[in-house]
Amino acid sequence: MAELEIDINSFDIPRLVTVYPDQAGIRWWTKAWFNNRSEGEAAVEITRDTAFGFMSEEIVKDAMLEEYFPKQMEVYHRAIEQTREQISSSLVKADEHKATEQQINL
Repeated sequence: MAELEIDINSFDIPRLVTVYPDQAGIRWWTKAWFNNRSEGEAAVEITRDTAFGFMSEEIVKDAMLEEYFPKQMEVYHRAIEQTREQISSSLVKADEHKATEQQINL
């Protein structure tokens, strides 16, 4: 298993979050899209300070998503963990199979 390196980021689920004002620039909103779906989540009203913090990269994408889209992020974290477990299980099985083959070849 040690000789196999897997980039878990290649199994990541795409997440996009944006912030935008209303036409008057008074109220601010955030909207998110998960897994490249064309229809995003319902917009959530946020403070102007939060919007500017996100745009200036003081607030990172996942922090915004955790705060304003917690249920979706819970699903995201479960999916990533399941993927990790499946990969790990597959690698363990591959190692066990390889060890069995080596014993047979002795």
